[in-house]
Amino acid sequence: MTRGVMDLPDDARAQVILNVAQFSDFKKSNDPYGEHDFGAFDLAGDRFFWKIDYYDKSMDFGADDPSDEKNTTRVLTIMLADEY
Repeated sequence: MTRGVMDLPDDARAQVILNVAQFSDFKKSNDPYGEHDFGAFDLAGDRFFWKIDYYDKSMDFGADDPSDEKNTTRVLTIMLADEY
């Protein structure tokens, strides 16, 4: 989570996490490659983004093959859109 999300009141932050966990609004316009690794939603007048990045196990470089679970570390980031 970014600082902006961390600074939200506990109940708002919990709702943001729940929205990310339940996100299913994937379509061609926001998921052109069918990877389901980015989402955006509005909550209480704020716009939020979440994204998943894929790194090698050492976290030094991008993953060669993100589908290879043995050699990929996934990182989920949740942010306010204005922090992007």
